[in-house]
Amino acid sequence: MHELIEDQVERTPEAPALIFEGRRLSYSEVNARANRLARYLRQVGVGPDVLVGVCAERSVEMVVALLGVMKAGGAYLPIDPAYPKERLRAMLQDSEPPVLLTQERLLLSLPQNDIHTICLDRDDHILAGEQATNLPIVTEGKNLAYAIYTSGSTGLPKCALNVHEAIVNRLLWTQHTYRLDDTDRVLQKTPYSFDVSVWEFFWPLIAGACLVVARPDGHKDPSYLVDLIVNERVTTIHFVPSLFQVFLEAPDVER
Repeated sequence: MHELIEDQVERTPEAPALIFEGRRLSYSEVNARANRLARYLRQVGVGPDVLVGVCAERSVEMVVALLGVMKAGGAYLPIDPAYPKERLRAMLQDSEPPVLLTQERLLLSLPQNDIHTICLDRDDHILAGEQATNLPIVTEGKNLAYAIYTSGSTGLPKCALNVHEAIVNRLLWTQHTYRLDDTDRVLQKTPYSFDVSVWEFFWPLIAGACLVVARPDGHKDPSYLVDLIVNERVTTIHFVPSLFQVFLEAPDVER
């Protein structure tokens, strides 16, 4: 999947790729940051089919982390910081990721563990010394791209795995059917522990569109979403019917 994004970086390096809380990054900037992270991850043993935990709130760092893990050859595992600590502990014990990417403010909310932990904000100076160029590709279609735990409503949560060729097939079908271009902006508001988030993150980045990331918990505030959609000129958004009904009742939604 990351090869498709790298191809788009070559086509439109200076086009806007990511917007979050007033920060704007171009395709080349997002790619460079993800490459630096990927090089560091390879040095600490990340490669094909290696799970890397990502415990982060929605942010620039989250997007860079997901892309950087795949560029390193690994598969990202969302560890939602909003989950109860016992669930986080169970997920980490079950999946045993050798590396965990997080943010400094979330360290106290994580259960104690012996996992090699990198704070994407605090440890940025470590990554800054890595090369920003694309890495040699070490993954194939059958290698893991990401893993997401089920809700556990029928028992213990189970880790569901997905491979590159499956998500690439889904993204290419979506682009063929709905056709984003460089005038589009896609809102990323689905928690990354749900599979809808995968196409929200990566579909715009293979099509030259711009990814607009909602603030943490912003998906729960219809008025905030109205403002964000208007101010950032969002063109594409996903809702499940129940949440869409709530959104349609927000003040000023007609904007």
